[in-house]
Amino acid sequence: MLKTSTFEENLRSAVGSTNMRAASPADSVTGVIPQFVAEPNDEKQLAGLLSLANEARIAVAPRGGGTKLEWGNPPKNAELILSTAKLNRIVEHAWGDLTVTAEAGCTLQSLQQSLAQHGQRLAFDGLWPDRATIGGVLSTNDSGTLRLRFGALRDLIIGVTIALPDGTLASSGGKVVKNVAGYDLPKLVTGAFGTLGVITRAVFRLHPLPRAIKSFSFTAENSLALQNNILAIQDSQLAHTALQICYAVGEPLSADILFEATEAGLAAQESQLRKLLSSTSVEQSPDTIWKARQSLWNSRTNTSLLAKMSLLPTNIARTLDSLKSIGDSRTVNWHLVLQATGIGMLRLAGAPPQLSAAAEQLRNELQSRGGALVVLRRPAELQSLDAWGDTGDSVPLMRAVKHQLDPKNTLNPGRFVGGI
Repeated sequence: MLKTSTFEENLRSAVGSTNMRAASPADSVTGVIPQFVAEPNDEKQLAGLLSLANEARIAVAPRGGGTKLEWGNPPKNAELILSTAKLNRIVEHAWGDLTVTAEAGCTLQSLQQSLAQHGQRLAFDGLWPDRATIGGVLSTNDSGTLRLRFGALRDLIIGVTIALPDGTLASSGGKVVKNVAGYDLPKLVTGAFGTLGVITRAVFRLHPLPRAIKSFSFTAENSLALQNNILAIQDSQLAHTALQICYAVGEPLSADILFEATEAGLAAQESQLRKLLSSTSVEQSPDTIWKARQSLWNSRTNTSLLAKMSLLPTNIARTLDSLKSIGDSRTVNWHLVLQATGIGMLRLAGAPPQLSAAAEQLRNELQSRGGALVVLRRPAELQSLDAWGDTGDSVPLMRAVKHQLDPKNTLNPGRFVGGI
């Protein structure tokens, strides 16, 4: 009690009474309720608060828009929520160089709206763009359908500034698309779940907004036929932007493809697609189909489990068949949105024991074929279900990096792979 009361006094002195408050159940991090919430005004103040917590051995959970606080394992402790809500500026938009620098608390929606004024975009379609922040999507490595054409966040980020637990503001990378750096901090913190440092700002490469877009859908009689069509498209000269499979209990196997080009370019792409899939019915579809991944979350219930899957594209058919078999044998309903890259979002619905068994069985099958299943959201009864599964032989190296940057284990202890 003495430790936290002294820390509270120091925290209040550093950030001011108006920028801190007692935490409530609404601030819980995967069921763990912190004691305080602080909203620093800028990155220097944030770094100072993090240093205070580190010295007092107070566990810190960074938070942006709070859209993915339930992802990962429950933290071993989370006494302080360190919010980036007030770090919400677009620092610099070098539109001539196709780069932008934005603070971690800037939402995706506000960033995209600003970039669109110059006919540009961050070629990324994350979940909950009106609330999700730059720091949050980087920390959770939330990539969407545009990854197929433009790459993952690790390919789009070219510079970053993070606050380390000792109060240091460390920067790496640059503000140009081509730069040489020794320690690749931008890629290191992307997907690290805030366990290495608190992202305060990031620099991204940009792409032009498309002139026009058009989507098509096609079905298949079985999973192997669908896989063959997906691989044929990927091996063709088609310049598609996105390609996804949507599959749910009781629904036909189908896939969607997105093109971005001029009107003449779209007509040429459509013609090539129809020739390539000459034995398959191809229909134009509404652009809203690209919100399918978001719909999995919007329709979640207290009896659903949501997970991120990764697999080799050549294993798509086997995975779809396995999913159907597991769902039938364990009386679990399922809905999958899988990108042609082999990364997808899966929702399982059913009784908690059945959900746990289905997730473990599918995880084992995926891992045996070089894939993975990461549990992002599960019912309260399944909080003990490990989010990450088998992490191979990379954990010792990851622990060494964690120890170097956060030796006191201040940031999000226990949330990441291997209990890091």
